[in-house]
Amino acid sequence: MRRFGRMVKHALIWPLVAVLLYLAAAALGGLIPGRVAEVAPGEGAPVEIGLIAGPIHYDFILPATPETRAALAFAAEGGVPIDAPGVAHVLVGWGSAGFYTTAGSYADVAASTVLRAATGDSSVLRVEVYGPLPAALDYPRLSLSPGQYRALLAFIVASRSGPAVEGAGFSDTDAFFAARGRFHLLRTCNTWITDALRAAGHPAGAWTPTPYAVTLSLWWHG
Repeated sequence: MRRFGRMVKHALIWPLVAVLLYLAAAALGGLIPGRVAEVAPGEGAPVEIGLIAGPIHYDFILPATPETRAALAFAAEGGVPIDAPGVAHVLVGWGSAGFYTTAGSYADVAASTVLRAATGDSSVLRVEVYGPLPAALDYPRLSLSPGQYRALLAFIVASRSGPAVEGAGFSDTDAFFAARGRFHLLRTCNTWITDALRAAGHPAGAWTPTPYAVTLSLWWHG
């Protein structure tokens, strides 16, 4: 019985240790600077972008400028009204095909879907449009040069690999598209965010698999 008790204890402790080590490594990865692409600043006024955080996920929120609409014109193929006159912002995110496209609350996601996302799943790119955001909405904002913003849009466009995913969407104004790369514990929706920022010439952490790691990266790297 004592041996059995020790086995149970170890079975409970080691997964907890693994989770704590993962979270600690993620926090450290957010502080360590990653390699930043050299991007010419370009001419024109700076472009302000935002990052919207959920419980486990960050998305970009982009201004619906003519440049943004032109770069993300493919979204119209999925029914996203990217060119509608009332659109003021475009939300873009990347994530696990099985987990990210599941409608409803996180409680609706099957355990098998979570396991597949953790160990390896295909990825999708989500695009949604919004009108003016509430003035009281508080979210991180970054200022990019025109050249940096073009590089960010290029990274986002290059992340897409195929057409809209049939039957996937959270609203009448969004769509999911087949994307490049595999999603897993070491390459999450949040690492995609900082990969995109570094590709656009903006400093960011080397590895940010959790929202907290992204938050640390934004704070530490300015």
